[in-house]
Amino acid sequence: MKLSATMLKRTLDQLEEQPAFHNAEVVPDDNPAMPQLNQLFGEHTFLLDGDGLHIVEPVTAASSGTPMGVVVKLASWRDARRTSLKAHPPEPTEIVVALVADGADGSPTGGNPAA
Repeated sequence: MKLSATMLKRTLDQLEEQPAFHNAEVVPDDNPAMPQLNQLFGEHTFLLDGDGLHIVEPVTAASSGTPMGVVVKLASWRDARRTSLKAHPPEPTEIVVALVADGADGSPTGGNPAA
């Protein structure tokens, strides 16, 4: 899933609450690795953190009607220096974030799921 600017901001705000994602970075669209990432995994917004490469995939909306996304790990760092990644089958994590659709006012809808 390619996240819009609004969805990406909301996702990053929520991921900062997760210890593993404190230093998460978005792989920019102009990164030389993007064509290969898109070929391997499809069109997504890719996130790098201390654990590896992740994406957000939509999941069935909660009863509140808020669109939700689960963080999925696609690749792990090969070594402690984090110089290269090793792809593996997608591993859904337990991290679920509330997504905000384009045109939303940016205010929380249904509250923060991590609170």
